[in-house]
Formats: sequence, structure tokens, C-alpha cells
Amino acid sequence: MSEAVPWDHEELTVGELAARSGVAVSALHFYERQGLISSRRTPGNQRRYHRATLRRVAFIRVSQRVGIPLARIGEALATLPGDRTPDAKDWRRLSKGWQADLDARIEQLQRLRDDLTDCIGCGCLSLRRCALTNARDEMAASGPGPRKLLVDGIEP
Repeated sequence: MSEAVPWDHEELTVGELAARSGVAVSALHFYERQGLISSRRTPGNQRRYHRATLRRVAFIRVSQRVGIPLARIGEALATLPGDRTPDAKDWRRLSKGWQADLDARIEQLQRLRDDLTDCIGCGCLSLRRCALTNARDEMAASGPGPRKLLVDGIEP
């Protein structure tokens, strides 16, 4: 079992960051390659992360859980101050900016739930009558994917 990271350390190794955040080292390396987090290198070429990276990693994980794409997460993180630890006001601003996205995702999930319930509820499973199908490919002109279930404002 690894030792607890002292609270007075301003920097964490990748192993300490992984242990404290609950995120695999490989995921942290991926986040760094994507520009979502950053580290400095020691003279021995080891990564050192500022303690505030814990908050960034938590933000990334929560954002991913609600379906925000990594590109959007990166855009949001780029607006955070680099000279100080983000505060509650910073996080509030970011989450407020995503409310419309989340509302659209909720609408999409509700539509999916309702259409699946209707389909399963009627028992027809008919490709001609089911609300989830696309008889005679009439919706092909609208673009690829499940057009009836897609919601404006959300990228497929």
C-alpha cells in the first residue's frame, strides 16, 4: 500500500496524482497529450504536477461522465487562470456555460427512453411501424445516424 501524499506538497508525481484522483497513470498521460493537464519535468525527466491538477482531473472526469466531449472540456480548461488555482466562481462559470448542452442531452435521452418504451410497449417490433425506424430511407437526406433521436445542439 502506498503512503499518503503529504498535504503540504505543492507538486505530485504521476503515481501520487493517480492514487489521489483515482485515475490510471495511462489516462493522466493521455490527458496531458491532449493538453487537458500539464506537468513540468525534473532534471531526471520525471513528471511533476501542481497540486491544483487534482481539481482539473476531477473536473475532466465529471465532465466526461455527463457526456461532454474531451475537445469541449479542453476548451473550457483553457479559459481557467494559469496563475492561480481555479476557484468556485471559475467552476460555476464553466458549468453554467454547459447548461444548454446538458439540457439538450437530457432531451435526447428522454426521447430515446420514450421511443424505446413505445417500441417495446407495443410489441410490434415492425420495421414499417416502429418509431425508431426509417421506412424507405426517407430521412437519408437529413444526414447519417439516428435522425429521429438526435437533438439539435448535440454533435452526433
